[in-house]
Amino acid sequence: MPEQDAPSGGDATDGAMRPGGEEELLAALRRGDDDAFRMVVEEHGPFLLRLALMHVPSRAVAEEVVQDTWVAALDGIDRFEGRSSLRTWLASILLNKARTRGQRERRVLPFSFLRRRREEGRDEPSVDADRFQSVRDQQPGNWARPPVHWDSPEEKLSSDEARRVLLEAIAELPPRQRDVIALRDISGWSAAETCNVLGLTETNQRVLLHRARSKVRAALERHFQAEEAVR
Repeated sequence: MPEQDAPSGGDATDGAMRPGGEEELLAALRRGDDDAFRMVVEEHGPFLLRLALMHVPSRAVAEEVVQDTWVAALDGIDRFEGRSSLRTWLASILLNKARTRGQRERRVLPFSFLRRRREEGRDEPSVDADRFQSVRDQQPGNWARPPVHWDSPEEKLSSDEARRVLLEAIAELPPRQRDVIALRDISGWSAAETCNVLGLTETNQRVLLHRARSKVRAALERHFQAEEAVR
């Protein structure tokens, strides 16, 4: 149930994020303090919207999911025991609602992904095998096509088109990989926080993040190579 605390995975970061200030904030929320709620919305609203956009097809739907999250949070605040940080708890509610809404919209994943029928967690290579030298080549197992080195990657990713490719690549990832890369690389969460809210082990989180980053990088490589080809 989304109103329950997120799984406790030994998250040291959460413990550090819950000084007396957050306990006082929670007490104010339980009293129905409008100023406290406004403060929480201002602090966590933008992050929740970014996370929702990874799961639903439009900003309008994402905003509805965020509103539903706030309603659920207010309804469940008396049952929140503070075993995780408020941010982690809100994210767990948001993810549950975004996944449900995305499935209902039937557009959260592209048809190409649905046709693959891959099970979550199935073993898959992070990098295409044809990028490595085969047993017939001079250096089997070494790069045949190494990753492209990008000069000024911040500049390359600054264009609207590059950001579109980036977000589309993330949207096409399997759900768990999408969640992990959204939390780690878009929202800047620590590994411990991410494991806590998603109920992952550290090893699983690391594997999912590596696979997600590899796929997103490959999509960006193809985009930049296509740009170079037309110049």
